[in-house]
Amino acid sequence: MPPTVFIVSDGTGITAETFAHSILSQFDQKFRLVRVPFVDCTEKAHATTQKINEAVSLDGRRPIVFTTLVDSASNEIVRRSNALVLNMFQTFIEPLELELDIKSTHAMGRVHQNADTEEYKNRIEAINFSLAHDDGQSNRNLIDADVIMVGVSRSGKTPTSLYLAMQYGVKAANYPLIPEDFERGRLPTPLLEYKDKMFGLSIDPQRLSEIRNERRPGSKYAALANCRYEVNEAEAMMKREGVKWLSSTHKSIEEIATTILQEIRLERPSYY
Repeated sequence: MPPTVFIVSDGTGITAETFAHSILSQFDQKFRLVRVPFVDCTEKAHATTQKINEAVSLDGRRPIVFTTLVDSASNEIVRRSNALVLNMFQTFIEPLELELDIKSTHAMGRVHQNADTEEYKNRIEAINFSLAHDDGQSNRNLIDADVIMVGVSRSGKTPTSLYLAMQYGVKAANYPLIPEDFERGRLPTPLLEYKDKMFGLSIDPQRLSEIRNERRPGSKYAALANCRYEVNEAEAMMKREGVKWLSSTHKSIEEIATTILQEIRLERPSYY
């Protein structure tokens, strides 16, 4: 059995989970993650501690607990569980209080209490924009796009667009490059006036064929020869048109998004 890791939070747990993934990725070991969000009272803290202690009996070893609980009483309950408890708030907040000479609010859910802020509204608007402009669905309002992603089908444009919108409030449209574009030898007409906003994704043809075969097994669309043709033509077109691009084959969505933000020189705060 892989070690059990509990992600305990009085909110969504996204912050704790992101931090835990960053730490655990340093170990060549599989982990079983158990997410326990919204532990916002001592009763839920007791119930969580019971789950943690039950894992000891099942696994034959102490679990690991990453917690971002703010309430001191709930924290103390979880701390007494039979586990390695890593309290992320205590690790960082107490030294900051000393350094800043100010007490933190110790309020639950402060990270996510932003539904009325301008930044949050911009993020929702960006998500709606990216959904409306996914896979070339619409040519309207492309002038409002922060970035227009191009590349062959299934090269990673959609997940990257949505990640940019959700995490950074970036209005990201994405447009597929298709065989008809290669036959014409130029970018799709609606995009020609927005070259300065464009960024391309490519992918290894073998990997592209594998991805497409999951969707349409045995089709010409997924055939390795066709994938090689489309990738070669797309890369040639992007080079010819002066569109910056990268291969998504061995890169995470986070890495792709960070590269795009650097290349298009957009500065956006991150959200969790």
